[in-house]
Amino acid sequence: MNNIINDASVNEWFAQQMASLTPMKMVLALAMGFVVGLIISLVYRKAFRGVLYSPSFGTTLIMLCMITTPVVMCIKSNIALSMGMVGALSIVRFRTAIKDPMDTAYMFWSLTMGILLGAELYTIALVVVAGISIAMLAMAFFRLRSPNTFLLVAHYDAAAEEAVMEFIRRIKVQRLRSKTVTPGGVELTVEVQLRERFDIVNKLLDTQGVHNATLIACQSEAGN
Repeated sequence: MNNIINDASVNEWFAQQMASLTPMKMVLALAMGFVVGLIISLVYRKAFRGVLYSPSFGTTLIMLCMITTPVVMCIKSNIALSMGMVGALSIVRFRTAIKDPMDTAYMFWSLTMGILLGAELYTIALVVVAGISIAMLAMAFFRLRSPNTFLLVAHYDAAAEEAVMEFIRRIKVQRLRSKTVTPGGVELTVEVQLRERFDIVNKLLDTQGVHNATLIACQSEAGN
């Protein structure tokens, strides 16, 4: 008799669990989460304007979308569980520092897509991810066409001072950051705006008396 009651309880429990959340729904939601997260990761890679691209962050965006999706699917029909989840998440503190504000925006984008997919609003999720992707790629394209700000650091002999300054004056936008004069030569740091990153370095090295030249992305270009 006890075995019959236990079997009935187990069957009833499984029936309740699968009433609103079937395996096919979970598979479909996770697949959609992977696809949408992959789109966000690809857009992040194409629109990235910093110095060092992090592949792990792109993977994190995919995981955030896929993890959020089943969480929302589980709590959307259970008020008690949703309140408990909110209370649990409210005490979680993340210590990882986000240097670029755009990275935070991409994380919120991925979480938002996971919420939409978890709520089974697939059409809205696809429209939103397509619209934001087009907007981000368009902004990245226009930024690529605009001049970028760099720091030009040059080491040269004091005798080449006039030739170096004449070369720098030909740059449309330039601002002196620092200049150090030593018995071994001169170190000059100038803020410049360029469309090409490497031509100016090669041309400056052709100047007689210049030992080396380095082009460094400024804070605004690096995204830090």
